[in-house]
Amino acid sequence: MLIPSTIMGLVAFILLFIGYVNGKNQHIMGLKFAFNMIIKILPLLIFAFIIAGMIQILIPRELLSKWIGVHSGFKGIFIGTIAGGLSPGGPYVSLPIALTFLHSGASIGTTIAFLTGWSLWAFSRLPLEVGILGWKFTLIRFITTFLFPPIAGLLAQALFSNVKL
Repeated sequence: MLIPSTIMGLVAFILLFIGYVNGKNQHIMGLKFAFNMIIKILPLLIFAFIIAGMIQILIPRELLSKWIGVHSGFKGIFIGTIAGGLSPGGPYVSLPIALTFLHSGASIGTTIAFLTGWSLWAFSRLPLEVGILGWKFTLIRFITTFLFPPIAGLLAQALFSNVKL
């Protein structure tokens, strides 16, 4: 996390400097906007990490390994796909859960299926998508992406199951 944090810090410093040089208190407005985002996102982030931690503690590793582990086969990939599609929220919720899967013995295929299901299916996003883009477009998008999460999981399992993470 050190390298990405350093890069983000450097980019933030450069943008603050540019805002300062441009005048008109742009750097102050940017910091206020950032603070408001932090206030809105921080509770979600805290709860996501609590959920991720509690999954590791409350669900026995043997049970997770049986259902989503390396030897779970397509069953694990299917569970990962469904769990990803049902996972609410943005990356602040899903990425810590994916990390928990990996730390708890989930296969690479299950974890890839989870993340792909989260990004492509996103059942919690469907009402908004229907409302903005219409039900026909949403249905076409969902049908055309329906098989990708399990396929991505199967491919990841076949190609990268021996990779140590």
